[in-house]
Amino acid sequence: MSERPEVDLVAAGLVPPLPAALLDGRDLDLLAPLGLAGDGAPAAGEPPSVDRRELAAALAVANAGYGHPAAERAAARLADPATRVVVTGQQPGLFGGPLYTLSKAVAAAKWAERLEAAGESAVAVFWVATEDHDYREVARSVFLTAEGPELFELGDDPEPLVPVGMRSLGPAVGELLERLAAAAPGDRWAGWVEQLGRWYRPDARFGEAFCRLLAHLLGERCPLLLDAMLPAVKAAERPHLRRLVEERAGLEAAQAARAEAIAERGYELQIRPQPGASPLFLLRGSSRRRIEWRGQGRFGLRGDDGFEQDVAWLLDAIEDNPGVVSPGVNARAAIQDAILGSSVVVLGPGEMSYLPQVAPVHEALGATRGRLAMRPQGLVLGGHQLDKLAGLEIGLAELVAPELDLDRALAGGRERDLVSPTRRAVAAALDELRTASVALDPSLAGPWKKTRGQVDKALGIFTGKVAAAVARQSEIARQRAEDLRAACRPLGALQERVVSTAHFPGKYGERLVAAYFEQLELEPRRLQVIRP
Repeated sequence: MSERPEVDLVAAGLVPPLPAALLDGRDLDLLAPLGLAGDGAPAAGEPPSVDRRELAAALAVANAGYGHPAAERAAARLADPATRVVVTGQQPGLFGGPLYTLSKAVAAAKWAERLEAAGESAVAVFWVATEDHDYREVARSVFLTAEGPELFELGDDPEPLVPVGMRSLGPAVGELLERLAAAAPGDRWAGWVEQLGRWYRPDARFGEAFCRLLAHLLGERCPLLLDAMLPAVKAAERPHLRRLVEERAGLEAAQAARAEAIAERGYELQIRPQPGASPLFLLRGSSRRRIEWRGQGRFGLRGDDGFEQDVAWLLDAIEDNPGVVSPGVNARAAIQDAILGSSVVVLGPGEMSYLPQVAPVHEALGATRGRLAMRPQGLVLGGHQLDKLAGLEIGLAELVAPELDLDRALAGGRERDLVSPTRRAVAAALDELRTASVALDPSLAGPWKKTRGQVDKALGIFTGKVAAAVARQSEIARQRAEDLRAACRPLGALQERVVSTAHFPGKYGERLVAAYFEQLELEPRRLQVIRP
């Protein structure tokens, strides 16, 4: 059996700059009041004191409806104030969204199990972000077919401001399932597509189908699935939504100061500061719009010039019906941690990039006890692919690199052995020529430099052509490398950011999730190969 290779993601430049610095222990003050999770001991002292009983009861009912086999037991743990909560989340993408959704869910479950092994009561929760209205992001999915990566999408968005949780999949999902059924041969694939069709029905909503898929895949070890639009969730959010309104001026100043500090350290801001922009959205009719502070105790809605009200009206709306107000990306993490009392929060590198900008919201809500863990990153390769990789002259780090000159990489340096002696000899001759020519006329130094550059450029181009010729001597190796490169970086991005969560279960069955639980370690620096 081939060994499973790994790649240092930070060394390879595949982690954004700020998360890479945090993983190296630098600029940790930019996360304040939050910090990074340690080896199974996310925070000192007792778990945050949060009354989760009503929320837990509602999640028990909802998760039983999704088919979660351990719903009652997980909800009972959540209700216990002594239980530490590990939370992660994602939008409810079509057919499970990108594969990193599975990595997040498995990582959250394994973090909870690590805490349990250390003597702590713990439960994992998966926050399903149904309040978002980014339809384009959730209405598409990519599967690997015989013709290469193929996009399956539900079509244009006729209602761009309607939250995902209020939307059904529609008749187009039936057409996608027919295409999926034809995408690969075999009884296992056909049975899997049939199973998907039981959840992804035209009348099903995005969040419902997503939760049923995750509950099926992860079984007893599935995190407790939390739909952000569940009434019990909104009721728990009520005091924290009010606080974000009441503390708006101080919070905006704190976030502006944090953004300035991040920029001064040389990091690119992930969220553009917008004076007067609230971290909250208001659902008016079926449209979800950002709340904007207008001064003099007034607020309006972005894109709705005809609406303006007193802030007191907004506070009353939160009290009477908190379901109409929802946090945006600036406040979601803090709201989540405030109502759950999170001990560990599992985030992707993109989320880790912007969280320092919004960390002051945690302090405003008193949600400061949790610790952050960047999710591990996985790459699914079958045994035959690992065997091919072992036979190549290039390694996995080169195959997953954003830029790769495959011809030169496969040449293995042989073009340098062939051309380098000549390049050295030419360079020596040109140096001698410079000495003689400049002694004759100092003004020849400029033309000599230009000539030297032209010669170096021409020899560089020729070196590339030699590399191509060397690589062509082994077309089989080149084809294998191209196939592996396509498996690792389909459509030009890392596999787990592109390929659907539902793809590999159709190929490998139950072995896929079992391999994730067995092989995925809670180590965020390495790209870990999962061999089903």
